[in-house]
Amino acid sequence: MEPLVWVLALVFVFSFLSNVSPFVGASYTLFAVFYLTLIGPTSINFVAIVIVSAVGAALAKVVIYIGAFGFRGLLLRNRNVRLIGRYANTEAFYLVLFVTALLPIFPFDDYIYIGAGATSASLGLMAAVTLLAKVVKSGVEIALEYTILRDLSELFGIHRLDLTVLLTGVFIVIGVVVYKMDWEGVYGRIKGKGKVAAATQTSAVSGRDSKGAGQL
Repeated sequence: MEPLVWVLALVFVFSFLSNVSPFVGASYTLFAVFYLTLIGPTSINFVAIVIVSAVGAALAKVVIYIGAFGFRGLLLRNRNVRLIGRYANTEAFYLVLFVTALLPIFPFDDYIYIGAGATSASLGLMAAVTLLAKVVKSGVEIALEYTILRDLSELFGIHRLDLTVLLTGVFIVIGVVVYKMDWEGVYGRIKGKGKVAAATQTSAVSGRDSKGAGQL
């Protein structure tokens, strides 16, 4: 049992550290898979690593929130942060938080915690929602990544640790790019296209109705 304790401690540390830095949240399950491989993928080991990695990830988000609260004056200059603040503490906000905490690769929940911390949203409920989501995320991702990394390692002859480091770097780059995007602008363009499509459809229907009335 002693090797398991050490592995769980390392998984917690990696999970916490990789999540406490914004844009790097997706990497913790890769490290968890690496350590699961070392001790063997038994049911007990799998469940223990899933829970510990989820707790580490959830606690790290709390630190992000606290950090964002401390730098709220600077962060509120970002339009994405202000956008999150306008919807904080609504039912839709917590639903979006749960979904983003589940998503692989893209650490969208980091952005939500930054925006929520800068605008003083409720932390307790956010942490509970995030913990539940991270347990589900860890369970699914670790199971899938264990199989995928094993197959890739065998296919390309690359050590699993090298693959883990490579994918982590990719996730960091993606996270920074997404943070720099103008979310509100993208949402506005999508919404505008929806309105244009609806107006076009309405115009077409009105035209058919007018044509039908003229024939009568």
